[in-house]
Amino acid sequence: MTSVAGGLVPQPPIDALQQRLGYIFKKPELLFEALTHRSAAYQNAGGRRRGQKLKGVGSNERLEFIGDRVLGLLMAEWLLERYPGEQEGALGARLAHLVSRTMLVEVAGAFELTDSLSVAAHEARAGVQATASVLADAMEAVLGAVFLDGGLSPARKIVRKGWSSLLEAQARPPKDPKTALQEWVLARGQALPVYKVVVAEGPSHAPSFVVEVEAGGQSGSGRAGSKRAAESAAAASLLEQLEGKKNG
Repeated sequence: MTSVAGGLVPQPPIDALQQRLGYIFKKPELLFEALTHRSAAYQNAGGRRRGQKLKGVGSNERLEFIGDRVLGLLMAEWLLERYPGEQEGALGARLAHLVSRTMLVEVAGAFELTDSLSVAAHEARAGVQATASVLADAMEAVLGAVFLDGGLSPARKIVRKGWSSLLEAQARPPKDPKTALQEWVLARGQALPVYKVVVAEGPSHAPSFVVEVEAGGQSGSGRAGSKRAAESAAAASLLEQLEGKKNG
């Protein structure tokens, strides 16, 4: 992990990371961006305003946005190949589990992303580079960077390399997130989850839904191309929070 007390946050060495990923970037600046936490981007922007220069751009949030979609597509493709006899419900449960924050953090650890992240000095002292949300976001951002640099083929290779053992460990599809969330609250004598569609947009051939769910005193949200899938994503997000709170 790279940080400095003031001025610009220097770019991390990336040769070893590229070797671990099995992909050499044609545009290394994309990988630098994928490894840049917003705190470092903010600090670097301040440095540039003082007349300093730095190759590269802002934080990894935009790459995370596209990387999330790339991972979902490639994982769905892989699951269709791997489980030709399973129906949507089982495939959806597998997908939700494999692209969850927990799995992203595990893959990020295998690729040793922590040592390559750029964060501001005060965030580094707080250990932000090792937090689940930062690692998961960075892993998605790296996939987004690979896709923009080389297309789906190298991104597919990285997904299958990073997630192979996780997929093989799924002898049976995990429980549907909505069912799992319902069982979680009922086991604790709490009220059933309440789902609400907060966004419904897009053309009929490519709709987009955002659903929020409340249960256990917390809320989660999910976005997908169908109301059912968005509810499942929201339930998975909330269940992860609730179980994390329990384990914390």
